[in-house]
Amino acid sequence: MNSPSLVSILAVSVMLSACGDNDQASVKYGPEPTLPEQQRGLLPNMTIAEPALWGDQLPTVPQNYRITAIATDLKIPRQTLLLPNGDILVAEGRGGNASKLKPKDVIAGYIKAQGNTSVKGGNRLTLLRDSDNDGTYEEQVVFAEDLNAPYGLALVGNKLYVANQDALVRFDYQEGQTQASGPPVKVTDLPSEINHHWTKPLAASTDGRYLYVGIGSNSNITERGMEAEVDRAMIWQIDAETGAHKPYATGVRNPTALTIQPGTNRLWAVANERDELGQDLVPDYLTSVREGGFYGWPYSYWGQNVDPRVRPQNPAKVAEAIAPDYALGAHVAALGVDFSSESMGVDFADGVFVGEHGSWNRKDPVGYKVVFVPFSNGRPSGEPVDFVSGFRGEDGKTRGRPVGVTVDPRGALIIADDLSNTVWRVTPTQ
Repeated sequence: MNSPSLVSILAVSVMLSACGDNDQASVKYGPEPTLPEQQRGLLPNMTIAEPALWGDQLPTVPQNYRITAIATDLKIPRQTLLLPNGDILVAEGRGGNASKLKPKDVIAGYIKAQGNTSVKGGNRLTLLRDSDNDGTYEEQVVFAEDLNAPYGLALVGNKLYVANQDALVRFDYQEGQTQASGPPVKVTDLPSEINHHWTKPLAASTDGRYLYVGIGSNSNITERGMEAEVDRAMIWQIDAETGAHKPYATGVRNPTALTIQPGTNRLWAVANERDELGQDLVPDYLTSVREGGFYGWPYSYWGQNVDPRVRPQNPAKVAEAIAPDYALGAHVAALGVDFSSESMGVDFADGVFVGEHGSWNRKDPVGYKVVFVPFSNGRPSGEPVDFVSGFRGEDGKTRGRPVGVTVDPRGALIIADDLSNTVWRVTPTQ
């Protein structure tokens, strides 16, 4: 596609999007958001996340905290895993092979691509080591390579599990090793045809018996037909030893990160909801995950709010749809979640950190930060608090986009940034 035709396409997209959405009050955060009326147009509002270098700038953190880059020049870091000896594993890669369905998909694809790194995905795991515990990770080695868009990571005893975009695999692991001792062993295949949403988040049950893998939908709202959605938009429960699996929860359009709540052993997820109902619909969310629960996609959102675009309708499924626990705001693109600990300071001790990759489909961008959702009595309580911001500057330039977040109980938050290809570490100074 040459540049004159591209300019024309973008000009048309701006015109069409202006007709499709109008300004409304932002969707409220929390367990009972006030949802605006649906706004349907030919195209959603689209804003390019124009990349820029960090230079001598850093992301913004609260007073009495500091942030440092502990690894740079990576190959699209997505999720991280803290190992028992303090080493950090980083999953690097880029996946997906979905074809564009309509002209608007070509336009949206181009716009989204402008906000992504131009670096080729590593399809590997990189290990970071701080040998003297001074906060500088002086060792950076490739732990395993030739993977297929690795994303989710979990360690169960001496087994390291990796969720590639097409299969769940495992490596033998001994504490302290810096490279895999052999090729991975397949545990089970994962749905990979089309892979419109390719990321496969992973969490292990507290006892290590089960693994949970999130599998996103192959479309926004079934444009490719329901046949393409078999085994999609759900969270699988997988037997770690045998690979036997079953749907654990369904109707979750794109579960992008999973974690286990300490003390309750309850599975929690963040999920990205559907597009093209307006720039303030539908809120991405944080939720505990009920076994056997149905969360609405594609027929409804946030409980029983019907999506009229879906054909055929299914009132019976709408009636059983569960409303999520906590709205994060529309189009923030939550891609990371982890529970905090007391080591992160009294103001951030009880709750979860959420990595928000940032919107592309709003006139006024949202996300591009890590937020803290406070908890009380084991449930979300109160509005999210900006913990790390400044990834998108006041100049409109985007210097980073957070993905996975991992809490080190010794007192640090690890953040994977897949735009600047950096892993950040945030620590209290007191």
